[in-house]
Amino acid sequence: MPWKPFECRPLTRQIRLFFSGGHLQAWRNLDTLQDSTLETFRNDAYNPAVPVKLPKYAFQDTPAIAKWFLTSEDQQPISALNHNYLSTFGQAIVPIELTRQSPSSSKDDTTSTFTRSEAPLSFLLQWTKQASADSKDRLYVAQAPLSRLPMELQNDVPTPGLVLNAGKGDVYDANLWMGMSPTYTPLHRDPNPNLFVQLAGRKHVRLLKPETGQELFSRVQDALDRVASAKFRGEEMMQGEEKRLLEAEVWGANQSMRDGYEAVVEMGDSLFIPQGWWHSIKGVGEGVTCSVNWWFR
Repeated sequence: MPWKPFECRPLTRQIRLFFSGGHLQAWRNLDTLQDSTLETFRNDAYNPAVPVKLPKYAFQDTPAIAKWFLTSEDQQPISALNHNYLSTFGQAIVPIELTRQSPSSSKDDTTSTFTRSEAPLSFLLQWTKQASADSKDRLYVAQAPLSRLPMELQNDVPTPGLVLNAGKGDVYDANLWMGMSPTYTPLHRDPNPNLFVQLAGRKHVRLLKPETGQELFSRVQDALDRVASAKFRGEEMMQGEEKRLLEAEVWGANQSMRDGYEAVVEMGDSLFIPQGWWHSIKGVGEGVTCSVNWWFR
């Protein structure tokens, strides 16, 4: 018999809850490593394959943070792109996702359309000048290989020593993710360990253990009467009924999974996501959100 989720409202704050092993639990915050030394990272995260958040200072000096973005001095800072710097590289070709809602669809994602193509970076730069959180057309540079960017931009996001030295030193891919909140990456798993660094804005990450995520993904596929792989960012995950079901399972009010973890990452924050751990990511708040990640072993 499946567990039945319910809601609890202590004081004035609503907390979403679910069952795990017979005990009532909320999404658990990821632990933060006590320091960012190679020894600590290897012993407490990489070797035991445990997802963790790294101390903020580990990546706050990444050159791209100061060079690519302009940040307000508000209590909750909002990031914008530094067009004067980035426009120099506007002819660089990057993969861009376009999600478009029809005027009559409102928030009904089942009627939105999704396409992926390659275009100059200037296409995104120009869009961000007039876009807002309510824009019907959403552009997102998703999984853009750093190796295809101009060398100056590559140098702004050097490969971390943790990536090069924690394991065998094999770097399978490094990618850029850039857009304006809200952004969305559906539930999936990576074939290699993942170091994820937030350069600007905020993202909310939810993670599930391999077996728990597989149960959830299989349940959605059964409901759709299909079989699919979740190792890649497939277009079917970004629109229609599959998107709606996956998003509802992870982010809705009526989850029925166990062993859930979450973290909110801001400028300079980073996460380690072990191989096989399922995760879904949302860009939240206002302004530009930008991340880089390295898949390595």
